[in-house]
Amino acid sequence: MDLDSIFEESGKCQDCAISGPFYYGYSMTVGQDGKPVIKEYGNVKPGLLPSSESREPLIDAIVDEKEKVLKLIAEMPGVEKKDINVVVEGKTVHIDAEHGEKKYHGNVPIRREVDEDSVKATYTNGILELIFKLKEQKPKGKTVEVN
Repeated sequence: MDLDSIFEESGKCQDCAISGPFYYGYSMTVGQDGKPVIKEYGNVKPGLLPSSESREPLIDAIVDEKEKVLKLIAEMPGVEKKDINVVVEGKTVHIDAEHGEKKYHGNVPIRREVDEDSVKATYTNGILELIFKLKEQKPKGKTVEVN
């Protein structure tokens, strides 16, 4: 099926109940191991039609070794505090928010050992910030005393 058969001259999808805006983006950072980390966000992926009316917020994870915390920062403009639902389940954080036509949904894997009970959330000017305390990492293995 080609694009001409999917879209009318007006640019609206003939067979779709979903309407714009459609957006896609990515952020690229360098991980702790020195390798690039690419994160995609948006409600449409390149070459595909939108799969839902909700948007995936841009979410960044920052590990602060000095403060011993993990910060998750999500950009979700247009919603209010009461509209946000955050659930920590195992090694994943589920973020949902809906206010009028603004709908956000994102799942963030947690790649560090954190204290789930220590999480604190704040929402100011469209930015959701979740802060987890890092768990102390015990060295693996056994120390052997040499005689």
